[in-house]
Amino acid sequence: MHSIEVVLVMLLAVVASGYLTRVLPRWLPLPLPLVQIALGATIAGVFGQGVTLDPHLFFVLFLPPLLFLDGWRIPKTGLFRDRGLILQLALGLVVFTVIGAGLLIHWMIPVMPLAVAFALAAILSPTDPVAVSSIAARAPIPKRVMHILEGESLLNDASGLVCFRFAVAAALTGTFSLMSASLTFLWLALAGVVVGVALTIGINRGHALVSRVFGEEAGTPILISLLTPFGAYLLAEQIGASGILAAVAAGITMSYVELSGRALATTRVQRAAVWDTVQFSLNGIIFVLLGEQLPWIVERAVRSVREAGHVDPWWLAVYVFAIYGGLFALRFLWVWVSLRIALYRSDRQRRPSVRLVAAMSLAGVRGAITLAGVLTLPLLLDDGTPFPTRDLAIFLAAAVIILSLLLGSFVLPRLLRGLEVPEETEDDREFDRARHEAAVAAVAAVERAQHALPAAQANPDLYASASVRVMALYEDRFQREVRAGMDAAALRSADDAERALRLAGVHAERERIYELARHREISDEVARKLVHDLDLLEARYR
Repeated sequence: MHSIEVVLVMLLAVVASGYLTRVLPRWLPLPLPLVQIALGATIAGVFGQGVTLDPHLFFVLFLPPLLFLDGWRIPKTGLFRDRGLILQLALGLVVFTVIGAGLLIHWMIPVMPLAVAFALAAILSPTDPVAVSSIAARAPIPKRVMHILEGESLLNDASGLVCFRFAVAAALTGTFSLMSASLTFLWLALAGVVVGVALTIGINRGHALVSRVFGEEAGTPILISLLTPFGAYLLAEQIGASGILAAVAAGITMSYVELSGRALATTRVQRAAVWDTVQFSLNGIIFVLLGEQLPWIVERAVRSVREAGHVDPWWLAVYVFAIYGGLFALRFLWVWVSLRIALYRSDRQRRPSVRLVAAMSLAGVRGAITLAGVLTLPLLLDDGTPFPTRDLAIFLAAAVIILSLLLGSFVLPRLLRGLEVPEETEDDREFDRARHEAAVAAVAAVERAQHALPAAQANPDLYASASVRVMALYEDRFQREVRAGMDAAALRSADDAERALRLAGVHAERERIYELARHREISDEVARKLVHDLDLLEARYR
């Protein structure tokens, strides 16, 4: 029962965090993760102890669905367009960070062995997409930059964890083989991707085949989408591949499987709502758990430093700021060089904006992967002696997470203030073209249906008048597109005005339906169906 109560308390903390972020004043723009961390620390203080976090269980329960959803929803055009830069950040920057930050940590803290310093640097190298998205909600990060950051965070988890694994193995055994590490990384990456792609395609094709023969329940495809990332992760881990990359590859594959259009419209609407809830809940619990771990992490780090007698505990703060400064400097240098190379290859003879490079460096915040990974540090070496500076490494990792979130929350919005983003983007043009092509197809389908439907042949006048009304909607869209070339700004203003009026009408309809239901003039079932239709209309207009 205690476990159930703890879970319920954490979920209540997640709910409360959503309200607190809206209550906070504008001069204190704390992102959602920081509020959830504070609530988690409060829970640990009130109950006297936090949840005992099992890192392996954490990886299985939390990471697969979140990484799967990120891979599913990330824009693939931007991911493949900037694949060179993303791979440089996800692979090259990780290795660069492990070497640079590892040497810095060992130089500052000689009592920490070099292999342990490399392990700490490796687990600090992955960035957290959840925290970046939360900060981006309060900062005007350009879309392309955001897509690069999201793509990097999806891929650098695997590379960072692989480096972490080999650094820990070197600390345990005292040996390291570059050839073995390279071959192992290739196997982890390639096999993980193959498992994720193959399993997702196989599951969806099998489901489609069974559904055509026997039909399906409404919730079946939703449950299948929820179980797919866990299946990909566990199968990849079972064969010694990267479960994280398998979950990401499964999500990316799912976005292409979705293009088949087999899912019903109601299924897509319900599935999106379910996944939004899962994402919000899991993200919140992750950071609440981080907050619950903080009190004992700080206590054990201070105690271990005092017992070692090396430095005053206040030097821990110096170490944290120095490590974060080193991470920021390494990331800034790598991003600047990568952007310079990208601009040179595109024949744009100009230097990358220093402010943009600083923003991309500052947006590289750490989060759940770092905490869960560092907690997997073993307690003992192979010879039975305690793992050196384990508590200190855990504290430094947790403190860097907090510091990166704080600086990203307060500095990043000010750094990006006044950044000019073009109003007309490639996405807008693609959106307009898609709407035009869809309208053309719709008009043709209405004309065919007007003559092909059996009921239309029995009552041609009725269907003729109905087709006129339906096609009038698409004709209005064509006229809008013709006028768009003359005055795009005025047209968009008119669209905004029309949208506002339609929303006002939808709100009035819904209030009247609720009033009729309250007075029992219509049944609650009728009211629920009508309100559902109005909700879909409102979602469309918004």
